[in-house]
This record gives sequence, C-alpha cells and structure tokens, in this order.
Amino acid sequence: MDSISRIDGEDAQALAAAALQRAAAIMAKLRAPGGCPWDREQTFDTIKRHTLEETYEVFDAIERRAWPDLKDELGDLLLQVLFYAQMASEAGYFDLRDVAENLSAKLIRRHPHVFPEKDRPATIAADSSAVLRNWERIKLQEKESAKQSKPAPSSLLDDVPRSMPATLEAAKLGSKAAKVGFDWPSADGLFDKLAEETIELRAEINRADADKIEAEFGDLLFTMMNLARHLKVDAESALRRTNAKFRARFSSMERVSGGAAQLQAMSAEDLERLWSEAKIETEIVETKD
Repeated sequence: MDSISRIDGEDAQALAAAALQRAAAIMAKLRAPGGCPWDREQTFDTIKRHTLEETYEVFDAIERRAWPDLKDELGDLLLQVLFYAQMASEAGYFDLRDVAENLSAKLIRRHPHVFPEKDRPATIAADSSAVLRNWERIKLQEKESAKQSKPAPSSLLDDVPRSMPATLEAAKLGSKAAKVGFDWPSADGLFDKLAEETIELRAEINRADADKIEAEFGDLLFTMMNLARHLKVDAESALRRTNAKFRARFSSMERVSGGAAQLQAMSAEDLERLWSEAKIETEIVETKD
C-alpha cells in the first residue's frame, strides 16, 4: 500500500495543496530579484517550446508504462504551468489561483450529473458515452456564448485554430486558402518555391541575422507543408517514420563501431562509410519486414 492510500481524502488534499503551494513559492523565488538568472530571463515565448517537449515526454512515459518516469514527467509539465502562472502574475494578467479557480468552475459546469446547482437541474448520466455527449454539448454552448461576445470572423482563416501543432496548422491554412483559388496548380510549382526559399534562407545565414534566419526557415517549412498537402502525405507521420529510420541507422553505426565514444573519435569519411553501410543493413531489414 502506497503512502497516499494510507491517508484519508481530506488529509491527502491538504498535503497536495501544501506541496503545490511550496512549488509555487519556489518558482516565485526563482523569478524574484536575486533568484536564478536563467529563470528570470525566460518569457512566454522562450518557455513554450519546453512545454511541447514535456508533453511528448509525458506521452512517452505512459506508452512505456514507466510510472516512476511518469511521476517525474508530470512534475516537469506542472513546472510549465507554474512558470506561465508566475510570469502572468508578474505582468498583472492572472495568477495560479485564477488558473485553478477557472478549472474548477469548468469542471463543475461540465459535470452537472455530479454537481447540480439551484438554477440548473441535475442530469442523469447513464454511462460514459452519455457523459461525453453532455460534455461536448456544454462545451459547444460555451463556445457559442463566447462567439457572441467576440467580433465576427474577418478572415476565412479564422476557422483554423492557432492551438494545433504548427505542421497541421500550416496544412489547414494552405487548404483553406486553396478554396478561393490561392494555391499552386500542382506540386511542380512548389519545388520551384522550395528552391527560392532555400536561396533566401542561405542569404540570411550569410548575413547572420538570427531573427531573419528563423523567419526564412519558417517560410521553407511552410512550403514543405504545402508540398505534403499536394502530395497527400501526412507530414507528421512522414517525419516520425524518418525519425525511426534515423534511430535504427545510427544504432547500427554504434553497434558496428563499438559505441558512441568510438564514433566520436572517427573521421568524417569513416562516419559517412558507416552510415552508408547502416542504410544498406536497415533497408534489408525493412524489405524483410
């Protein structure tokens, strides 16, 4: 029996609240004058890439059923929440309490079968499917209500959520624009565009302007996503497949050479030779599979 199961519900909640409060206090100290220089330099934009990385690491731990790792990864994900809440508090936007209160209100609102209110009759959830249908209905009502308080969409592209992964957003933006005829007639034109964007990226690399390099690299990626759309290729699946291929080939290089330390001592020519051999080896395995 673990430590939590030996504690009654109220005590467990109190301990959890105290632990969260301590973590929030530590984050506040790290961001305060005299705190950690690195933490104090961070912004919403510099932290957001870590948030995505930590989310994927949570997924990985779950898929591996690595529960100790999951505990650590959830802590890292919680750190992202604490970071954003602390920075928002410093800017006067909101604080961690607002985040928690907003979540509590949403959970209560979307579970009327558990939390009935005077002005809202209790509902009966026959099963989990009924709960999901009710959740989606309430969520849709919330969105409709929010729309009424916002100005009407001014662009065809407003229907594409900014919250989705960038590769998927790029594909959907290109698809939406194509509906009004703003698109390349075929994939052939995109290869010319790729060459153009590559030249522009090289020019900014030569100028050593980091901001413009990022912008031009983004243009190159956006063109690649449109090429994938024209070719009817799922860019995410394609890249994950290539990632797996790279892992297999690099592991083959390590095995043949005797390990990463031996690879590090090799010349570029030897590394290229090993890579070519690994390509042949893995291609044979893929063909057999």
